[in-house]
Amino acid sequence: MKKLNITRVKRILLITSISIVSIVSLPVLIYGALLLKRPFRSDKQQQLFPGIVYQRDARKSPRPLMVHIVTIDLTAPGIKLLVTPGNTINKNEFAARTTSEFVREFNLQLAINGSFFYPFREYPPDSYPKPGDPVRVEGQVISEGKSYAPPKSKNYSVLCISKLLQAQIYENRCPLGTSEGLAGREILLKEGKPAVLGDSTDEKLLYPRTAVAIDKSGKTLWLIIVDGRQRFYSEGVTLAELTTIIQELGADSALNLDGGGSTTLVVANKNKLRVLNSPIQTRIPTRQRPIANHLGIYALPVDK
Repeated sequence: MKKLNITRVKRILLITSISIVSIVSLPVLIYGALLLKRPFRSDKQQQLFPGIVYQRDARKSPRPLMVHIVTIDLTAPGIKLLVTPGNTINKNEFAARTTSEFVREFNLQLAINGSFFYPFREYPPDSYPKPGDPVRVEGQVISEGKSYAPPKSKNYSVLCISKLLQAQIYENRCPLGTSEGLAGREILLKEGKPAVLGDSTDEKLLYPRTAVAIDKSGKTLWLIIVDGRQRFYSEGVTLAELTTIIQELGADSALNLDGGGSTTLVVANKNKLRVLNSPIQTRIPTRQRPIANHLGIYALPVDK
């Protein structure tokens, strides 16, 4: 009887030990699985759609970086841009969506994250906003010719797209007749030369970054994404380093958009969504942040 009780206790202890190990190991296994979902650290170039080429650049210097560049010929047939529309009743109010949700909702082929917004709180693993929560944008927003958020100050510069699909960057407001307007913050390039940046802490930190750039004609648009906060994979860049990357493209002007956990690039091909970069919302790799607005692209399929 005594031996039976000892055997039973041993079994209970063994089962308890296995359960504890499983509970402790599960988060590690899940995190490891998320790391495997990230794009490979390799160079790649691919035509996504007519007039749209994607390039992935796995860099080792000045630190591990994953740079994603989308080159868009605005004169190509089928190309159309869309900025996320806001609330038609309450000005400057937007329902938060992830970039994938935006692509799916509006049947887009490609999209990136957009403007700086508020309120925002991050307490890993939780955060605000959740999908559908109301948020406000810092700076001007125009979608399909309608204004959804007013200009702020020259600190929030704007990418403006005309009805004829010509892109320009202005200091704080788009001209009359603008079809799509997306506020960013710092102008990074002016006439091909680095703009004078401020001395804020954010500009010098290694962050995930998102930017847009245009050529002198306003007919070539670049979307630039640099992943960050992921050690040995992609550790982020300063604004000055981001500017250098954009200069390499031969861009004439460039604008910094919201970055950090907002930085996301999504493509949809044959109704299948793919995230081309590795977002890092609440320190969780590949997790997307719900954000205020986005810049989306319509395009024709490659086989047409």
